[in-house]
Amino acid sequence: MKFIETTGRVLGRIVRDDEIHRDDLRAAGVTDDTVVRINEQGDIEVRRAHGWDVVGGLLGNYVERVKQATGLEFA
Repeated sequence: MKFIETTGRVLGRIVRDDEIHRDDLRAAGVTDDTVVRINEQGDIEVRRAHGWDVVGGLLGNYVERVKQATGLEFA
């Protein structure tokens, strides 16, 4: 599966309120410096000490939003 890896700070700029609320991201332990990744299906995963946890998802035109915000391609 391909992902784009970024930080919680960038994720906060990508996420729209109809997807997952910023308060929910904070409750899931996402801070500005948290390592997160987004897969091609729009799932948001957070890096934990022993793996990754899915904490939500993106909807709509998320591929272009993610690429534009990060400057990266899915890899």
